[in-house]
Amino acid sequence: AAAYDATLLFGVLFMAALIALPFTGSDTGRAHHPLFTTWLFLVSFFFFAWFWTHGGQTLGMRAWRIRVVRHDNGGPITWWQALLRFLVAIASWLVVGAGFLWALFDKERRTWHDLYSETMLVVLPKK
Repeated sequence: AAAYDATLLFGVLFMAALIALPFTGSDTGRAHHPLFTTWLFLVSFFFFAWFWTHGGQTLGMRAWRIRVVRHDNGGPITWWQALLRFLVAIASWLVVGAGFLWALFDKERRTWHDLYSETMLVVLPKK
């Protein structure tokens, strides 16, 4: 699912960059301008958060029949949970994927971002 989502996110970020670069000094080669970086970070967050809070599935998750839900009641996650999930997932990657590998040892197979955001993934039945 992550590879599918990364492909789609790349296209979204490309379009976001085209919109932002004229405002952040693209003609001087300053693509690492703090506003530009912040813009791409926010676009990435809203990409995932919108899907997670509206149906619980990104397009990649839909292809693999998985959905993110609240751990306490199986309902849709909140924007706050989406933010926590997004930020902790980034932290999980920064420590060489340890937060994702945690699922191998967790009895409910939850990652760090699942634990901190009080969410979980569920596998949907085949249609």
